[in-house]
Amino acid sequence: MVAAAKLRRVQERVEQGKPYAQTMTELVGTLATNVSDFSHPLLEKRPVGAVGIVIISADKGLCGSYNSNLLRIAHKFVDAKKAEMEGNPLTGDRTAVRLLTVGRKANEYFTRRHYDINQKFPALGPEMPYDQVRAISDTVLDWYLNGEVDEIYFCYTEFINTLTQRPQTVQFLPIERPAQEDENAEDSNRLEFIYEPPAPELLAVLLPRFVETRVYQLLMEAVAAEFGARMTAMTSATKNAEEQIESLTLVANRTRQANITKELLDIIGGAEALNG
Repeated sequence: MVAAAKLRRVQERVEQGKPYAQTMTELVGTLATNVSDFSHPLLEKRPVGAVGIVIISADKGLCGSYNSNLLRIAHKFVDAKKAEMEGNPLTGDRTAVRLLTVGRKANEYFTRRHYDINQKFPALGPEMPYDQVRAISDTVLDWYLNGEVDEIYFCYTEFINTLTQRPQTVQFLPIERPAQEDENAEDSNRLEFIYEPPAPELLAVLLPRFVETRVYQLLMEAVAAEFGARMTAMTSATKNAEEQIESLTLVANRTRQANITKELLDIIGGAEALNG
């Protein structure tokens, strides 16, 4: 019941933020495709010598296989990137793979296996303060813009529905430019906009905001998936406990009935012996 109530709050926040996120994505996509001569570090692909990986887990257990499934995929991905970066001359004196963990479970998992955690944050709940979201976003941006890493990936659990959560890894930076639209395609409803300030200036301001929005969106997805998994796990545990109680009650009743029958037979046998 607690997980269900928290899940509803998270879903409400996700729904409230969707129009803003969608409009931001459309605006950045339109600007990035129409401003061909614009360059920005967040849009530029560069040779990869170091990568950053953000792993979003929970602080607590009792949520089924939510943490174990995510951490297994994250572990394989981290090892694959370490192997890929091994001997890479582009790495130089940089750390080949930098890890940022969100949630105690991810931090403990990789610490026990002697991985270096470059930055860690506690798991965020349904009422996540935006300053914590901005702190994670700023750390990711600093790594990328300062040249400490050339790519950034997020390992998180996507919320499909209450019963289904899917752990996955997505490339976060650099931002992919949307594919150019086919000029011959019929799109009579597409509107042309005039921007003030000019599109390059506007895009330079929007890209960091876009990164914050995406970080917030992924964090909310992970929180929704966690509470969905927690609700499912607790429902299953409750059902199993009720079945176990019913089975043990039946065994106890049969044992009590057998004991009563045995005592009655002893009493009857003793009475017959006395009367005989």
